[in-house]
Amino acid sequence: MRRYGALDKAKARCKVIVGKATGHERLEAEGRTDEVKARIRQKATSLRRRAEGIKDSLRHDRS
Repeated sequence: MRRYGALDKAKARCKVIVGKATGHERLEAEGRTDEVKARIRQKATSLRRRAEGIKDSLRHDRS
């Protein structure tokens, strides 16, 4: 199972670090944007899995 967003988050953090080290402001800003997108993706995946779990538990209770 892939941990959605975790790899993206790590890549984004690398962009921020490299951007800071080289003084490349655009790369740093892009990394920060990617970090936010990765966090949103992780939260969305978590909510989707919870909703599926609730749906499955309700389905099994009716049987």
